[in-house]
Amino acid sequence: MQKGNVDDRLGNLPNDILVNILDWLNVHEAARTSVLSRRWIQLPATMSRLTITAQDFRRPRTSMSDDELRRINAAVAEATKSILARRDPGGCTIRLLSTTFYLRDDTPISIGRTVGNAMATHEIEKAEFTVLTEKRSVEFPIDDMLNYGRQFVSFFNECPNAFAGLTRLYLENLRFSESDFVSNILGTCNQLKCLHFLNCETEDWITLQVEHEQLSELSIFDCQFDEVELKWLPKLTRTNFEYWINFAEPPLSFGHVPLLEVVSLSNVAISSHKMVKLSTLLFETSVRDLRLGFRCEKIWVQPECWTRQLAYVFHQLRIVNLVDIPEGYDLT
Repeated sequence: MQKGNVDDRLGNLPNDILVNILDWLNVHEAARTSVLSRRWIQLPATMSRLTITAQDFRRPRTSMSDDELRRINAAVAEATKSILARRDPGGCTIRLLSTTFYLRDDTPISIGRTVGNAMATHEIEKAEFTVLTEKRSVEFPIDDMLNYGRQFVSFFNECPNAFAGLTRLYLENLRFSESDFVSNILGTCNQLKCLHFLNCETEDWITLQVEHEQLSELSIFDCQFDEVELKWLPKLTRTNFEYWINFAEPPLSFGHVPLLEVVSLSNVAISSHKMVKLSTLLFETSVRDLRLGFRCEKIWVQPECWTRQLAYVFHQLRIVNLVDIPEGYDLT
């Protein structure tokens, strides 16, 4: 055996082990291994986990100018198209296809069509879109949010096949002119398991009624809905609801959520907020893990004496986390 072969211990490993190693890298990092040899050139195309994120294409110490943002988005689109075009449709299953990009120009549509075509020709277990906005602050002018909302609606309407196959979707800083558009997302994304909203709203304050057969995780953070009704979510196991504005009534209600175990509620309450009675809010649930956040002077949870209803609601409760309690408050 030649000395070079002895030293090349990594290169002597079988392909399936090398691919398993590459699966721990994102696509941008895995592509760099192609310089090692001709054999390595082919390996990224057989990875089972494909993670392509805008952050991986950002140049160090470079400001986020318009040109830089377009370059990053174009790189994400090209990487997505290239890695999927090199795959054998009859080859190994894609366990995860995760793409993170900015909502800018027509690049999201290009990415969406590429992913949609791949869903039609490949076996994909999990598909994820993380849709970012150029501005990340939650203190957004309404006009900017409306513009981002219109861009997303265009993207959504142009790529129905991709959205129909998504299992996870993250959206931020969007304002929709159509009050029923969030319901359209839920209706189209029928494979969705995880849905995350950050600073999203509709022009008219609405009661958002959530019904979905597959959804297992729902996160609503700093969104302006009049109320969120979790009406029929037979597979929901976790929900995170933070920072609501409704003053009169509890902003969240639970319907058919038989598997719900983890609930996280946080709010910056003011004097106008009505206190929340947990035994009423969580009456239809069997929560095991409860997190309550208090980033304010007002404790928004109403004290309750022991009752049979209270015992019934919390008979499954095992973990309670109380976060950011103001100094000097005693919740015992």
